Amino acid sequence: MSFRPVFEAHPWDAVQASIYAKTPADVERALAAPRRTLDDFKALISPAAAPYLEQMAQLSHRLTRNRFGNTMQLYVPLYLSNECQNICTYCGFSLDNKLKRRTLSSVEMMAEAAVLKGWGYDHVLLVTGEANQTVGVDYLEKALKTLRPHFAHLSMEVQPLDQVDYERLIPEGLNTVLVYQETYHQDDYKKHHPKGKKSNFHYRLDTPDRLGRAGIHKMGLGVLIGLEDWRTDCFYTALHLDYLEKTYWQTKYSLSFPRLRPAEGLLQPKVEMSDRELVQLICAYRLLNEEVELSISTRETPSFRDQVIKLGITSISAGSKTNPGGYAVAPESLEQFEISDERSPADIAAMLRRQGYEPVWKDWDAALA
Repeated sequence: MSFRPVFEAHPWDAVQASIYAKTPADVERALAAPRRTLDDFKALISPAAAPYLEQMAQLSHRLTRNRFGNTMQLYVPLYLSNECQNICTYCGFSLDNKLKRRTLSSVEMMAEAAVLKGWGYDHVLLVTGEANQTVGVDYLEKALKTLRPHFAHLSMEVQPLDQVDYERLIPEGLNTVLVYQETYHQDDYKKHHPKGKKSNFHYRLDTPDRLGRAGIHKMGLGVLIGLEDWRTDCFYTALHLDYLEKTYWQTKYSLSFPRLRPAEGLLQPKVEMSDRELVQLICAYRLLNEEVELSISTRETPSFRDQVIKLGITSISAGSKTNPGGYAVAPESLEQFEISDERSPADIAAMLRRQGYEPVWKDWDAALA
């Protein structure tokens, strides 16, 4: 099984045209449907849905509270390395960006972990650049073994790996893997990834299949909003999610909405997405899928995050640093991208409680899933 035949059966131009052809009647039909289809999702992310945003938001809020209650999961990235063999037009870690490279040792990992544990975190997302020789499977296995005794839940956002590699890491405590396609526009993908293993569009596209076959507990999907038309790109994310849920039904899924943020010497967004449009997208995903987890990061502003958590979000990062060693070891090193919400985890937790949410500092135990 592979997502590739499904993907190839949906040409980009045809998908884009069908989204922009949706009418208010299509939106109203989608809102009234007891169970929404991918075609309904096209209507909900289309320009025609903009006047229905309040109705979408109220329904999204109700569906989220019915399924997830009043809990909000908190997570934090732990950047282990900024070494990378890829050239990517949008990333501060890009190979052609002249910066001091750093990869944390086990001792340095523990110094970072001590800060995060002191903040209350039990769920950590391990992040590296894509450098197989430096931060390959051996390094990742060592990191999991080092940190597993100290955290209840370990996620990774690293280079795509082979199935056998995931099968090696899962027994060491790897619970969740995030792998973003960046863009599903194949031609423009090549423009943004001209060099390195990441330039292989199909290898990256097939990564969730390798994860599913390896038996990962949860995987996260998404695109980098701003590289291409967001409506079309996000339809492909929904199409990918639909395929994965049907094929690897025992795996859980999450979606993220990273908007392109400034980074050292890199490109500006090709397509600007307004706050209202991001709200529309979040609500559309929730109306399509009541089970999927939706995450919002510190890329977004404090005021926006305070408002959007009520509209479908189930997990939120806090206190994030996007440079290796940023919490304790090397806070001055170059970040992957600039964050926007610099509030402390305690401040975020207090904000959540004021809004009636219970902060959860670790992911759900696998035994309860």
